[in-house]
Amino acid sequence: MSEQPQKQPDKEAERRAMREGVLRMALTSEARQRLTNVRMVRPDLASSVEEYIVQLASSGRLKSAVDDEQVKQMLAALQEKKREIKIRRL
Repeated sequence: MSEQPQKQPDKEAERRAMREGVLRMALTSEARQRLTNVRMVRPDLASSVEEYIVQLASSGRLKSAVDDEQVKQMLAALQEKKREIKIRRL
């Protein structure tokens, strides 16, 4: 019975390592650095962009490595979807 809980973390670590490998191949070093910086401030936003890149790479729709400029565009597109909160004083 002790083997079942052991396998779950192993599968999770394996999945994480595979995801990191895909990202390493799909991103330029500048793009990877930008996502690392974004992760410090907005981990949810960085995870969304990484997930999108992994989906593109795994479906074969990624023609070349994603550069810094493309990552900026993805970040901007995801941030636009969020509603801006404005506070007005009366």
